[in-house]
Amino acid sequence: MPLCAGAVQAANSAKPNIVFILADNLGYGELGVYGGGILRGAPTPRIDALASQGMRLLNFNVEAQCSPSRSALMTGRFSMRSGTYAVPVGGQTDGLTLWEITIAELLSGQGYRTGMWGKWHLGSAEARLPTGQGFDEWYGIPRTYDEAMWTAQNQSNSMWPSFGNKQGWNADVVAPEPIYEARKGQKPRQVGTLNLQARLTMEAGITDHAVAFIQKNAREGTPFFAYVSSSMVHMPVLPNPEFAGKTGNGDWADCLAEMDARTGQILDAIRDAGIEDNTIVIFASDNGPEATDPWQGDSGPWRGTYFTATEASLRAPFIIRWPGRIPAGTVSNDIVHIVDMYPTLAAVAGAKVPTDRAIDGVNQLAFFEGKQPHSNREGFPAYVADRLSAVKWHDWKMHFIWQENMYDAPITLAEPRIINLLTDLKEERDVGAKASWLATPMMKIVYDWEASLKKYPPIKMGTPDPYTPATSRH
Repeated sequence: MPLCAGAVQAANSAKPNIVFILADNLGYGELGVYGGGILRGAPTPRIDALASQGMRLLNFNVEAQCSPSRSALMTGRFSMRSGTYAVPVGGQTDGLTLWEITIAELLSGQGYRTGMWGKWHLGSAEARLPTGQGFDEWYGIPRTYDEAMWTAQNQSNSMWPSFGNKQGWNADVVAPEPIYEARKGQKPRQVGTLNLQARLTMEAGITDHAVAFIQKNAREGTPFFAYVSSSMVHMPVLPNPEFAGKTGNGDWADCLAEMDARTGQILDAIRDAGIEDNTIVIFASDNGPEATDPWQGDSGPWRGTYFTATEASLRAPFIIRWPGRIPAGTVSNDIVHIVDMYPTLAAVAGAKVPTDRAIDGVNQLAFFEGKQPHSNREGFPAYVADRLSAVKWHDWKMHFIWQENMYDAPITLAEPRIINLLTDLKEERDVGAKASWLATPMMKIVYDWEASLKKYPPIKMGTPDPYTPATSRH
């Protein structure tokens, strides 16, 4: 006999809501609680307070670029598996195949309402937009914020000087990026065009949509997954006019202040809706800091920029709050990877992860809740695009390819370089000759990874739909 509507609603209300705020290119050293804040020109009181109310990770790891990290979050799979290992170049088939099962699809299957706002970066074709990949609603852009600069390339000003070539950007040659509103089962509706003016108000729009979604579902007693894909602090780093000049320390600091305030709006919406105790809030970043002048970010104690395998690229801020379940004020330096969010959030919702494919993430719920002292992850292989560049294991790292800045040429090392990440935060000293035993556990990660690629052949970048997995090789 089917459950009555009241029983279904009661069962659903027991499931915790999930709000995942993913900052864009926010370096390790930006937030006050990670040693930034006023040192970067703007305090971050709301995010700092969130950290004191839950768990803060010092060794949360992401992939080296935007699309790969977002793919890893959505699928629980390293991006090399799904053909999303690099930011796509214009003109190619991009994004996740429809064969992938996203976390939004898993949560939808458990009765969650799912919403996403901001940059998707996992497919530009209509079928591959968020509402084709498990989300009930979406507001944002399919690709990336730097396309906002196209309309300014022929303007003569201090930030974007003229290139001195009449063959500048032309909308008839390459169309501007659309801003969409979309609902599952309906054709996406273009509500704007991404230009510099629209860029200024994107964060406000993202926040307003997220707040409305939280309020609506709280009123209805429906569990929800809110994926807030923040536009801050991706280049061009430009604040909303409401925040321009607020810090007196320039655009970058103003944007940091705006990001903190927008996060506060979302936290206030959760509190005011009376659902704070039954809502998991996660604040994280998809990448290390920006490397492009004049928007360079800060990597804190680490070396490098994103688009590399340095710690500055791989380590990102991560805060998780779940009142009564995750002990407040917890700090850990254990390794956690963004792929781990997939099985962890699935476990929270009572969903089962797929068994017909490789899932690289591990469930970290018991670790987060303080039921065990350490993470369930010892290490991972680190790719930059399609290059296996390094491997991490506990407090050690082995580099196969060295690249410090995204604009540097990657150099294949004659011998792998082993770094002690506790004594050498800048990754300057190779200790391999003194601790050659480390090669065994670290290379095991590599060999196991390579074996899994044989068992589950990876999807090639640019693969169109429909996709059928190749026969696995044992």
